[in-house]
Parts: sequence; structure tokens; C-alpha cells
Amino acid sequence: MLDSVDQLRAEHNDLQTQLADPELHSNAARARKVNRRYAELSQIIAAADAYDGLAGDLEAARELASEDAAFAEEIPALEEQVKTAHEKLRRLLIPRDPDDGRDVIMEIKGGEGGEESALFAADLLRMYSHYAEQRGWKVELLGATESDLGGYKDVQVAIKGSSNDPADGVWASLKYEGGVHRVQRVPATESQGRIHTSTTGVLVFPEVDEPEELEISQNDLKIDVYRSSGPGGQSVNTTDSAVRITHLPTGIVVSMQNEKSQIQNRAAAMRVLLARLLAHQQEQLDAAAADARKSQIRTMDRSERIRTYNFPENRIADHRTGYKAYNLDHVMNGALGPVIESAITADEEARLRALGDAGE
Repeated sequence: MLDSVDQLRAEHNDLQTQLADPELHSNAARARKVNRRYAELSQIIAAADAYDGLAGDLEAARELASEDAAFAEEIPALEEQVKTAHEKLRRLLIPRDPDDGRDVIMEIKGGEGGEESALFAADLLRMYSHYAEQRGWKVELLGATESDLGGYKDVQVAIKGSSNDPADGVWASLKYEGGVHRVQRVPATESQGRIHTSTTGVLVFPEVDEPEELEISQNDLKIDVYRSSGPGGQSVNTTDSAVRITHLPTGIVVSMQNEKSQIQNRAAAMRVLLARLLAHQQEQLDAAAADARKSQIRTMDRSERIRTYNFPENRIADHRTGYKAYNLDHVMNGALGPVIESAITADEEARLRALGDAGE
């Protein structure tokens, strides 16, 4: 572990030198990456310094304990502090997802349950919007297809943070939200008061900082334009403002019709397409990476049921981590922190176990 910290100190010093160079800041994407890595390493260096200081105090107390009883009395408390500092440093040294500091593109899609699923998609968007507001993040609507009752058949938003610290990054928290969300409640369309079970899908992608990050040939893109449609399929525009972009090599398709301008819809579609391509690229890297570098909780299986929202019991349950609480009303208003923290903690513990197994 000490060798690791020494290497990171050298990298931290190098990044500090880079940040002092005005030339770096002429490239916004590069400067953003350097700032994120510097913020991440600053946390590790601070934790290492704290651990070294406490370990030194403990060593001194042990040496002087035979001469002065006051030093002997300090030893138990110092031992506990050293243990806590060591654990904090150990967790910070877990290889972090390089995308943690990125903003995200989130897509919420209706699944099984028809109108009820679409209404729950709107509820989930509201939940994430409130959570983002609490974190000081900004939510930007990119595109949406509304249902007849005011829900969403699908909706795409960009969620942007303001911190350079990867631990506070939007992706660091929301990457665990991808999967199938199951809701159990009496739908607004149910006249007999029966509880129904519906599902809504959530996809989360790290957003590309700059288009130049990914090399895309225009020959690989098929771009179609058509007229926008609203609930029920009725036309809501007399011009071909909706845009559909197909990335031919991967088959990824993105459609946007929220704006009246074709140019705006095309720009929004490209943002979503780039995010999906970055995620596709990462999936391929993860498949070839060592287990210790993979997230054990965030699955790429978009059909996995990750959470249940039971309204009659006011209960929320995360099926991956075992988290359960009876404050669903608060969670739906944005109190999502403990739920997400359970996923982060479970992932860290799984990574620590994987690293321990690899070292045996």
C-alpha cells in the first residue's frame, strides 16, 4: 500500500505542474480530466498524510508509555484512530471508475403496464430531479414522448454536476440506477382499487465531455428527419423537425423530437448517441478487464430488476444490496441518498474482496 501511495504522490505532483501550465487550459476536455484526477488524488494524499501522522503519534506514545502514564492512556484511542484512518485510506485506494466525475445522460422508458408504467416514468423523473436539486445538480430535458395520461413513454435528460471531485460526480452516484424499476400500487386507471405491478426501465450513460473524445465518421451515421408526433400519434408539427440518427457499425438508434428546430433535435440526439457509444465502448473494455476493475453492483444487463417501489406498504427495496426502508414517500420526493449509498458501499466491499482474492 505504501508503494502505491508513493506512486500516486508522484502523479499528484505531476498533475499540479500540469495545472499550473496555461497551455493545458486551452483544451477544455483535457483540463477537465486533469482537474478530476487531481481532485481524486488530493483526497488520497490527504488520507495518507492523516494516517502517517496518527501512526507516528501512536508509535511515540508507545515509546513514552513506560515513562509517563499519560501516554499509556492515549494508546487505545490512538489505536482506534489509526485503524479508522487505515480503513479510509484502503477504501480510497480502490481503483475508481474513470468516469465517476462525468455528468450523465439518463433515459427513462415505460415498460410492462401501459399507461401506469408511463405515469411511473414521470414519477421517477420527478424523483431524480428532486435528488439532483438537493445535490446542486442541473437537469436538462433533451427529449420526451408523452403518453395520453401525461406520463412518459420515454424521456431523456442530461444531469450536470459542478464538482471536480470524482466522488461527488453525477455518474459516481447515478450509475447504479440503470435497470428495471418495479412499482406496486393502485393505478389511476384502476376503478376496483386493485394493486397492479408495472415496470419502468432506466438507462444511465456517462456524458462525453467533448465530441472529439470519440472519433465518429460521418459515413457511419444515417440521419433521417420526419414530423414530430404527440400522444396518440397525432402530428404536432408541420415541418420535418424530428431527427433519427443511426450509428451503422453498432446499430444504436437515437430519436429526438422535443424541440421545434431540427438543428436543436439533431444536437440533442448527438449528445445521447455519443453517451451511448461511450458506454458501449466501456462495456467492451469491462468484458476484457480484471474482475477487480469491474463494478460488482452496477450491471450492464438492462433487463435486471433492481428495485421495487411498494406504495401500499410505503416500502422501497433494492434487490442487489438488500436495502429496505419504509419511507417511500420521502424517496419519491428526492430522499434517494441512503438507497444509492447502499449500492456504493456494496460495490466498494465487493471490490475490496476482489482485490484481496487477487492478492492471495
